[in-house]
Amino acid sequence: MRPFIKLSSSKNPVVQVVRRAIAKGRPTETGLIVAEGPHLFAEALGGKWQIEQVLTTAAGLERHAALLNHGSAEILEVSSRVFASMADTETTQEILFLLRPREWSWHHLLHSSALVVVLDGIQDPGNAGTIVRSAEAFGGSGIVFLKGCVRVANGKFLRGTAGSIFRMPYLEDVSPAAFMPEIRSARLTLYALVPAADESVSTANFRGGCALVVGSEGAGVSDELLAEARTVSIPTREVESLNAAVACSIALFTAQQQRGRP
Repeated sequence: MRPFIKLSSSKNPVVQVVRRAIAKGRPTETGLIVAEGPHLFAEALGGKWQIEQVLTTAAGLERHAALLNHGSAEILEVSSRVFASMADTETTQEILFLLRPREWSWHHLLHSSALVVVLDGIQDPGNAGTIVRSAEAFGGSGIVFLKGCVRVANGKFLRGTAGSIFRMPYLEDVSPAAFMPEIRSARLTLYALVPAADESVSTANFRGGCALVVGSEGAGVSDELLAEARTVSIPTREVESLNAAVACSIALFTAQQQRGRP
């Protein structure tokens, strides 16, 4: 086991910083994002983010010894009581860690064969996380979180991605006014996923570079983007519309099938 440092007080500055970040669902003042659980830790080890610190308990040090021996992050031991005061989950697995996200640019997301997924007003962390996971699974080139979406630092969102966010290029808090010139410059076709459209996802042409916008289940895709997009839908029986994450996943799978990629 690598050396570790013991923190005994719940008022320790590191503990307070982690607690604030989790409570707000935001990065720390220095830009670090807090994640929780051994599964996410294992995914982060193979991802593109840098793990900088790990907080765990004596029991966690023993339980997760194999994982903790990987990487070079500083390990901090806290009491079970202090850990419980920070944790975002009801049944804690006694491992929290702070990561520095990789910085991405439009260059990483947009290219001639891009398949960009655009989240428009999706605030539900579970839906957003599932969309990111599906984007990676079905060949998405990157994610754009427009203003008003859940933040990447949200703990429930991170868990919903199952680690995909540690590998996928993304930009967040992007305004539609900043987004549209980039799409035009890259010459991508913009598709908007809506409950009813003239074209089905099965007949739309996703073979070239394109961006797929999915809106919240309440408001849908914003008028500003709809005015610039081709609308596509997923035909359904008996139900008016699908959950946003389900609909987006089906559309991404369809795009993957068209592109002939496993």
